[in-house]
Amino acid sequence: MTGLLLVAAGGAVGAAARFVLDGVIRARHHGAFPWGTFAVNVLGSLAIGLVAGLVIFAGNGTDEVALWRLALATGLCGGFTTFSTAMVEAVRLARSNRVRVALVSTIGTLVATVAAVAAGIAVVGLAA
Repeated sequence: MTGLLLVAAGGAVGAAARFVLDGVIRARHHGAFPWGTFAVNVLGSLAIGLVAGLVIFAGNGTDEVALWRLALATGLCGGFTTFSTAMVEAVRLARSNRVRVALVSTIGTLVATVAAVAAGIAVVGLAA
């Protein structure tokens, strides 16, 4: 039950943070590219990379580490990132004859988020 509550609490905070950040970015960028969704996915991927790095380099053998991982990775980062919205936006762009923007968004999101996870893990590895 504790794990479920931690995931729910982290998810609520993450989703609220995504809502705010996405809104701020959308208010400043009015082009076709979905900068808000892109930013939250890259930032969330960096954060989950940092959490993964802590688990990898500090170990995940304790119950406390497992609970933190649930709260931060599954809850907070899971609630913050929104890959499903990124794909809906890509389909919407493609259907409105902005196929090039849809492809850049989709491929750019994949490349940038994988790089962000790797960077997060690497940063923790350098500090360990």
